[in-house]
Amino acid sequence: MPDWVALGDRAIRFPRPAVAARALVKAVRAWSGVIDVVVARHDVAAYFAAAPIITAEQIAALATVRDDAEAVRDVEIRVVYDGHDLDEVARATQLSIAEVQRLHAAATYVVDSIGFAPGFAYLTGLDKALHLPRRATPRPRVPAGSLAIADGFTAVYPFDSPGGWHLIGHVVDARMFDERGPLLQLGDRVRFVP
Repeated sequence: MPDWVALGDRAIRFPRPAVAARALVKAVRAWSGVIDVVVARHDVAAYFAAAPIITAEQIAALATVRDDAEAVRDVEIRVVYDGHDLDEVARATQLSIAEVQRLHAAATYVVDSIGFAPGFAYLTGLDKALHLPRRATPRPRVPAGSLAIADGFTAVYPFDSPGGWHLIGHVVDARMFDERGPLLQLGDRVRFVP
């Protein structure tokens, strides 16, 4: 079985090794001809200027890459815990609304990957007591700035869009994506401040 799958004639996809996304991006960008790298939850896609020539050894070596000492950013985002699903989340987790808010705000999150929409950062570090599967029925429209949880992640919707996560609040005075690009970058440490 090959170590990667072709995505057309100038891109490949392969299983994501259990290392920091920022380190993966840096290592794959060092490969000859790479013009873009997308790190998702379970896979990595590498896009090339021409047909890629990749070896199994290059992909295997990614399992040992380490994040460098380059400083990560600490980002604080003000939030209000008033989401449409807050009562439902409290019932499903058998916690009070105040406990849901406290647990969510107490964690320091790390931007693990960015996807679904530009600037939609998947943040790891959600307290296990708040882990819930996605909603059975997604909403056709989630307002931009909505703070949500699902599948062990938390995130802020950067744009109005469909979405199936549990809405627990919204951000205050922060745009997750603007003309400069996304607010959050891979590796950022994020705190939500009520």
